[in-house]
Order: sequence, then structure tokens, then C-alpha cells
Amino acid sequence: MGMFTGGAKSAGSPEAKKYHANYGALLSDGEIIEVGFTVFRDTFLFTNKRLIMVEVKGLSGKQIEYLSIPYGKIMKFSVVTGSAFDLDAELKIWVGTETIPIEKKFTKDVNVYEVQKMLASHVLK
Repeated sequence: MGMFTGGAKSAGSPEAKKYHANYGALLSDGEIIEVGFTVFRDTFLFTNKRLIMVEVKGLSGKQIEYLSIPYGKIMKFSVVTGSAFDLDAELKIWVGTETIPIEKKFTKDVNVYEVQKMLASHVLK
């Protein structure tokens, strides 16, 4: 799994418009990308309906996995901030009845509190 390296790109930003151009075919009617995070070669897309994780696989990057997680299926999530010695932060998401979470590590370049806030705004409805 990749590391977060970019900041949030809100819905009105040029980056969000680029996300819509690149991933618009994945969206259902009435669905919009609210925030995106760049992940080395991968992307996290928070829409108004679900979380879409776009993971580029292999050395050539020609194989791409699109993981769609409805917010209602996220049972819990954990955000661990970095420390003075370990600057990387970590996000864990438990989906459905799975006991093993989806894990992503990200650098100090991303505000971990933005990620947590976005998840909380959708999961805690």
C-alpha cells in the first residue's frame, strides 16, 4: 500500500477537477468527489457517497485496482500521528466484519486531522 504524499484537494480546486476528469467514469449519478489525496502512485477519493481507493499495481503501473468502500460499511477507523522520531502517520480502516484493517501510511505532508475529519463526517452520520 502506498504512502500519502500530497495534501487534500477540495471539490472546487483544479486538482479536484482533474480527479473528476480522470475518475469520473467511476462515479454514480449525483456522486461528486469532495476531497482527494495523492498517494505516491495511488489516490484516495472521498466522494459524497463512498471512499474510492485507486491503487496502481506492478512495476509498469498498467494494472489498477479500484476499491470502493461505502461509508456505511466502515465499522471503525484509527489515525496514529507521527512522532519526533517517526514522522510517518498511519490510517487504519476496518470494513464490514473484516478483522484485518486496510492500512495506509502517510508523511507529514498530509494533515492527518483532515483525513480523520473527512472520515468522521461521513462515517459518524
